[in-house]
Amino acid sequence: MSKPLKQIHLAAHFPGVNNTTVWSDPAAGSHIEFSSFAHFARTAERAKFDFLFLAEGLRLREQGGRIYDLDVVGRPDTFTVLAALAAVTDRLGLTGTINSTFNEPYEVARQFASLDHLSDGRSAWNVVTSWDAFTGENFRRGGFLPQEERYSRAKEFLTTAHELFDSWGEDEILADQGTGAFLRDAKAGAFVHQGQHFDIHGRFDVPRSPQGRPVIFQAGDSEEGREFAASSADAIFSRHSTLEEGRAFYTDVKSRLAAYGRRPDQLLILPAASFVLGDTDEEAEELAHEVRRQQVSGATAIKHLEFVWNRDLSAYDPEGPLPDVDPVVGDEHISRGRAQVRMYRDPVAIAREWRQLAEANNWSIRDLVINTGNRQSFIGSPATVARTINEFVQTDASDGFILVPHITPGGLDGFADTVVPLLQEQGVFRTEYEGTTLRDHLGLAHPGTGAGAPAERAAS
Repeated sequence: MSKPLKQIHLAAHFPGVNNTTVWSDPAAGSHIEFSSFAHFARTAERAKFDFLFLAEGLRLREQGGRIYDLDVVGRPDTFTVLAALAAVTDRLGLTGTINSTFNEPYEVARQFASLDHLSDGRSAWNVVTSWDAFTGENFRRGGFLPQEERYSRAKEFLTTAHELFDSWGEDEILADQGTGAFLRDAKAGAFVHQGQHFDIHGRFDVPRSPQGRPVIFQAGDSEEGREFAASSADAIFSRHSTLEEGRAFYTDVKSRLAAYGRRPDQLLILPAASFVLGDTDEEAEELAHEVRRQQVSGATAIKHLEFVWNRDLSAYDPEGPLPDVDPVVGDEHISRGRAQVRMYRDPVAIAREWRQLAEANNWSIRDLVINTGNRQSFIGSPATVARTINEFVQTDASDGFILVPHITPGGLDGFADTVVPLLQEQGVFRTEYEGTTLRDHLGLAHPGTGAGAPAERAAS
């Protein structure tokens, strides 16, 4: 008996603060005007995507004390954008990254419950932590938390938010005009939480929302992040976009669910994926090469090399050889607030490896950055890309993908018009929305009142 075909989940990531978004392309539009967000969201909904995803940066990144203007600079507030998009879409899920290190549970729970009401049950929360004091300087508390403490805070933050969501019952509002009774229980919204990070009590002022709670996403890839996702998340925003890496990550995370009383289908694995389409595979490869050259200008290549070297390299020719000096190793870094600083834990070893690669391939600095940086996940004709995406999902390397185009806002249009119909023809992607909420789109159960977070249910 053959295995039934899995249905593919697709979402769209509005490109944020990063140099892979080619803002200098003539086809690119604004990254802050609402018309760009609206175009992007309407395209995703027209293609019957599960949701739109907005990342968030709490501070603009810097290089040598100057705003890193090779990135797309600026991002309006996530909740404001998502609330506005709720008015111009009907079914598309609305997912926002909100930080658990520099926010408070009551505030965030109130905002997501409100968004869920405004959108008729389409909200989702990507729970992240912050690792650096650089970002913390923008906040009253300042500073930062060690990794184990930031995940401890994140877990308690989410548990507290769940308690607030669950402080209202499903049918708490009676609104009987005849008797004048508005609530079934005058204690609706009452909560008390005492823990290591939060000690709060009072009344939550937003009634139970259509989904009960927003869908919970998690984006960490560390051991703590994987465990947090297995215990508490509905989906993972993963960075593993190759078939082999995807299968290993998929197997690892799904195997952790049983310890929390959860089934494999209660957590979706959704890697980020970029793409370049062409009429033929050969044309797509040529376009992909052009895109990478756009994404990594000479100035960008030098800035990226500074991530590792931790010194001013502006005097070097991006079309010339790599520096023969070693990186500066220390806690103070020229590239503040960038995740790459954490990725390159042994910069001297990385520099040695890159010099060997450059020498073996006769690469300049720019060539090296182009060839060692993030590459497009899917390159080819629409038929090739549709076939590859389906292979990932059917062989358990992912449950779908969060697509990240390199042009905003029109970069998703070609995928919606050419790849999606092919997936629909194969019977692996919806032709119409079958439900109204994001939980419906993702095949997730509606949480019952007072059900607690998944980790709590397993422990009870």
